Amino acid sequence: MRDCLRRTAVDARNATGVAREFNLRYQGAPVTAQAARKWLEGRALPSQDKIRALALWLDVSPHWLRFGEPESRPSRPQSPLRQEAASYRLDHGWPEKKFELLNESHKRMVIEMVIALLRLEGKQ
Repeated sequence: MRDCLRRTAVDARNATGVAREFNLRYQGAPVTAQAARKWLEGRALPSQDKIRALALWLDVSPHWLRFGEPESRPSRPQSPLRQEAASYRLDHGWPEKKFELLNESHKRMVIEMVIALLRLEGKQ
């Protein structure tokens, strides 16, 4: 984790800075400097939702972050969101398939969002 933090220009020796930067990116309750220090020292493991947030921030897989197993990726790992988007490009039917998996409330939200985007596009 320390090497990943260095890539983000965050001082891994400064638990306060790590906690601050993490909290800027995390939607849940903020973590304390003491919690971040325990993560950095390997004395505590973040909860799964925090591991996912850390993985997105540090651009590594949650699995690697949790278990430390070597990744079979290039030296600069691709973000999980980019990987997912790349896989969708291969299957042009993905929007319909994914849309059908949504509940009615979420389907309504997607439709409203698309309509709003189309309206914005029409104004340009």
